[in-house]
Amino acid sequence: MSLLLNGESLSLVRGGRLLFEALDLQLDAGEALHVIGPNGSGKSSLIRLVAGLLKPSAGRIARADAALADEGLALDRELPLGKALAFWGGRGLTQALAAFALEDLAEVPVRLLSTGQAKRARLARVMASGAPLWLLDEPLNGLDSNGVTELDCAIAAHRASGGAVLAASHLPLAGAWRSLELGA
Repeated sequence: MSLLLNGESLSLVRGGRLLFEALDLQLDAGEALHVIGPNGSGKSSLIRLVAGLLKPSAGRIARADAALADEGLALDRELPLGKALAFWGGRGLTQALAAFALEDLAEVPVRLLSTGQAKRARLARVMASGAPLWLLDEPLNGLDSNGVTELDCAIAAHRASGGAVLAASHLPLAGAWRSLELGA
């Protein structure tokens, strides 16, 4: 097994409030961790910390290359979807478009995508990046049942190929996940 994420004694204070402390976090290749807890417990903040967008108040973190799907689209809204996604790596662009049923939208400007299509585009961006560690914040929000199935299949394939996934979600996720409850 290859360690893709290692967080030791992590603590995070935001807005003067302690969200978590002394948290140890490890993910090996093929593993998935589902972060759960009530609103405000630090789920999204933990994802952002692992992504490098926040600094821990204490502790240290090391990780493999990671790709983040959160509320930010991170795609040029004026470009056609295919070109906008290609900016993020493109190595697996064809597979990512197919995995999320976006092939027919490759020439459509990103600004014209529906909410569900934009959500699938975020997830395709993560897949196309080739990053071994996927960081998914509320990945099921905005997806219809087909989108949920596409995501489940993409996660299973990513894990089977040696990738790992850290996801924060209020909803249950398909497959075998370890869970971490914050704010308990």
